[in-house]
Amino acid sequence: MDITVETTIAATSAEVWRAFTTPADICAWNAASDDWQTTEATVDLTPGGSFSFHMAARDGSMAFDLTGTYSKVEEPTELVYALEDGRSVRVSFEPVEAGVRVRQTFTPETTFTPQQQRTGWQAILDRFRAHVEG
Repeated sequence: MDITVETTIAATSAEVWRAFTTPADICAWNAASDDWQTTEATVDLTPGGSFSFHMAARDGSMAFDLTGTYSKVEEPTELVYALEDGRSVRVSFEPVEAGVRVRQTFTPETTFTPQQQRTGWQAILDRFRAHVEG
């Protein structure tokens, strides 16, 4: 069963889209906690284009690349992509009275519990909101 996380951001659709898809912005917000960071991001924001985020523990103990391929890019309302392991992710950006509701729905992996994954993805989305609003 897919997992969904969401937040509402007090900003324009253009601001939210730019912060979600621009490498420099991604490096600023893409981590679940302060002890992790994204040190490098590349984005080819076209259907069939790929992305890669280099994620690393700040203490240097671990690192990995999160990679995938976009299948749908509809600025500024929707992104759909497949992660390297085949799991799918859909991100919708819906204008609402308070700003933009960002909703991510993803296929969970099998290493961590669904609750751990929900918590981690929500933490990243909350950092995204703070970055855009900050």
